[in-house]
Amino acid sequence: MTKILLVEDDVAFCTMLKTFLVKKECDVDAVYTATEALNLIAKNKYDVVISDVRLPDKEGLEILQAVNQKAEKTGVIMMTSYAEISMAVNAIKEGALDYIAKPFHPEVILKAINDALENPVSSNTPPPKKKPTSPSRDTYIKGGSEASSKLNNYIELVAPTNMSVLIMGESGTGKEQIAKSIHQKSKRSTAAFVAVDCGAIPRELASSEFFGHVKGSFTGAVNNKTGHFEAANGGTLFLDEIGNLNYELQVQLLRALQERKIKPVGSNEEIRVDIRVVAATNEDLFEAVKKGDFREDLYHRLNEFSIKVPALKERKEDLMIFANYFLDSANEELEKDISGFSEKTVIAFKNYNWPGNLRELKNVVKRAVLLSEGEYISSSCLPSEVLQAKDKPKEEQDYSLFKNRNEQEMILEALEKTHGNKSKAAKLLSIDRKTLYNKLKQYGINL
Repeated sequence: MTKILLVEDDVAFCTMLKTFLVKKECDVDAVYTATEALNLIAKNKYDVVISDVRLPDKEGLEILQAVNQKAEKTGVIMMTSYAEISMAVNAIKEGALDYIAKPFHPEVILKAINDALENPVSSNTPPPKKKPTSPSRDTYIKGGSEASSKLNNYIELVAPTNMSVLIMGESGTGKEQIAKSIHQKSKRSTAAFVAVDCGAIPRELASSEFFGHVKGSFTGAVNNKTGHFEAANGGTLFLDEIGNLNYELQVQLLRALQERKIKPVGSNEEIRVDIRVVAATNEDLFEAVKKGDFREDLYHRLNEFSIKVPALKERKEDLMIFANYFLDSANEELEKDISGFSEKTVIAFKNYNWPGNLRELKNVVKRAVLLSEGEYISSSCLPSEVLQAKDKPKEEQDYSLFKNRNEQEMILEALEKTHGNKSKAAKLLSIDRKTLYNKLKQYGINL
């Protein structure tokens, strides 16, 4: 049995990860501070140590150094937020086998553990040259705000079921990534995920696209064609912008969903299909039903469970989590090494309302990475509409470490207002807990 030491100060996440690893037949010791971890490392031998790079009392690098000093064949994996990638890279240079950027799917940690068991390192063994694990550009990124937490809970709740899901939200809010996350967390995860843009299918070809056709069934049908329903058999069919379907195709779609059978155009034979449907829309489908533009029976068939995706302006606390993720992706794609954002850039980001949501943020960050010539993205690399966004009215200003006030004063004030609760104070300051811990250490604030 693989013996693992897990070091993570987020109690809920630590408990979830430990439970997952125990189910995978691992023997796991879980602690929340570096001090506890160092005590256990001194007394015990572990096959793998998994640690956050930043902890309340010490940095994860001290844990890595303690493992190296024991000169035992123990693989070390560092976990990090996207804002702390540079710290994780330093850990790789110090001998860590890998780093994993949060949030990640639990299966990712299993692969990293298996790699660590196959290639353990010690202070006497030079670390293998291994490219750190990069996040997929299609990854669903969890935010930490209250709105994001509610969204994440809904995904976790509905994913294991076979219920049809209707995802509603403004354009650019990441509805397809949510659909993929539901698929990946479902029992159908090993089968196909087929995404269809309902607004991009020509009316005359819609039946063929969804249900396929046989050779010679109409002019231009020179070969048999597999439709989206058959391609998704056993998996998930994602229907994006479902409100764009014409009425005739809505009738065909409803029948296919009810009967779980399809008939390719020009064929006399029906094909049984086993699919889960996840649909998405940026319009009010219920209003379309009342107007007679969308079939009510199809609406209820698709809406067994609904998820409302908040706009980016409704979860500004998550803004820099998403921005740093897109920065990492843009660095990889454009082969650049930009470290972060300047203070003026962060202020501009927070003042802007992001009508295009995550899609707009991704494009702005990618453009800025391309234009940037320094270590940090300066405000001069931002589009004019972002730069021209006005500051919030005084009464609406939040506690932010990027305003022109004394950071130490603001931190103490936030801690006083939250009666010393660091998690609530970090939320009030619009930063994550790791950043707050770093600031407490920087200013010598002990609680």
